Amino acid sequence: MKRLSLLSLIFAVLTLTFFLLLILLRTPFQANPLMSWQDALDVLTPLVLIPVYWLMYRGVTRGSQSLGSEVVFMVFAAFWAMGQGMHLSANSINNLIGHLAAGGVLDVKPTPLYPLTYFYDEYLGHYLWHIGVVGLAALLIYEGWKQPAEKKTNWWLVIPAGILYGFTCFCFFLEGNTMILGLPFVIAVTGLILIWGRGKLAGQPILAFFFVTSLVAFLLFAGWRLYWGSFIPILEALKL
Repeated sequence: MKRLSLLSLIFAVLTLTFFLLLILLRTPFQANPLMSWQDALDVLTPLVLIPVYWLMYRGVTRGSQSLGSEVVFMVFAAFWAMGQGMHLSANSINNLIGHLAAGGVLDVKPTPLYPLTYFYDEYLGHYLWHIGVVGLAALLIYEGWKQPAEKKTNWWLVIPAGILYGFTCFCFFLEGNTMILGLPFVIAVTGLILIWGRGKLAGQPILAFFFVTSLVAFLLFAGWRLYWGSFIPILEALKL
């Protein structure tokens, strides 16, 4: 079970890195200056994170997963990869459109090209991706719930993992305009485990991880809503 606790921390750190920290690398990519380093490294996101999801899934099912459960995993992994890839390409093109317009080279914002790119980037891409995020998390929680508790959760690993991933979830649901998915999910997970699953936390690292994640994300959502009066996206609120 220590392996699952460690995997949750590795997963949280990698997700924070690929979902948030890559934004700091919006500098031209030498091999193709039309791209940024963020775009180039973001190609690796599903190649790194989907295998970690699979390792957590194999760990939480203890090698006894059913065919139906594996199919569900593959469907949500497909949503995840498809949405992330759509967002990556559309976001890269959208950034280029902004740079060309700002430099006085070409402004396509009045044309249909811009709203179509924006739709793939900010709406369809985000929703497909975040359906995959929520679906894979729900599958891991469901599989963990079924397993007997063994009282081996390593809280020294799980708590920081949950805090990191909770913050990441807060950021990408808020900035991705997918609060309709994120907020009900974290409320449901927090309430479900508080009411019926507290006794499982000590022996189910994945349940403990997603409980801490959901609680942290919920508190951040609540604080943001109280401060701003709405779920305004982070970059818009901070005017970045």
